[in-house]
Amino acid sequence: MADMTRISSKYLFLTKKGFPLLWFGFLAFFIAESVAYKAYEEDVVFIVMPILMTVVGFLVMKKMVWDLVDEVHDGGDFLVVRNRGVEDRVFLSNIMNVNASMYMNPKRITLRLAKPGKFGNEISFSPASSFSFNPFAKNRVAEDLIVRVDAARAKRAR
Repeated sequence: MADMTRISSKYLFLTKKGFPLLWFGFLAFFIAESVAYKAYEEDVVFIVMPILMTVVGFLVMKKMVWDLVDEVHDGGDFLVVRNRGVEDRVFLSNIMNVNASMYMNPKRITLRLAKPGKFGNEISFSPASSFSFNPFAKNRVAEDLIVRVDAARAKRAR
């Protein structure tokens, strides 16, 4: 494991745990204050909006954040994927497609597998990336994976 390179973000804990804790914590505090001071009696918006923001926040985080795996390490011709204590080895030749979503936060790479593994037929992770002022810059991790996956598939086809 020492010779493998981590290609997933080291800050995913903040994204998966820290931000939701702040989001839902603030909304719970706001609802509690509205109830304590009976602000909802003057305007129902003080209760309806935070509840709506909680529901929408939950749905967005479920779809865009909580499905990201915890770690991805590059082992050359395979990737080691970890999520919640479960580990799987994914060979590059088993990857059908690499999709990089650049205009999202957190950035994400989704790998579609030819044969499903422990995490199903799709694995999404937040790639390690360096700071850039260019919002249109391609992700180096994704570009590297695209080239290597294509080479692995061509090699498998021979």
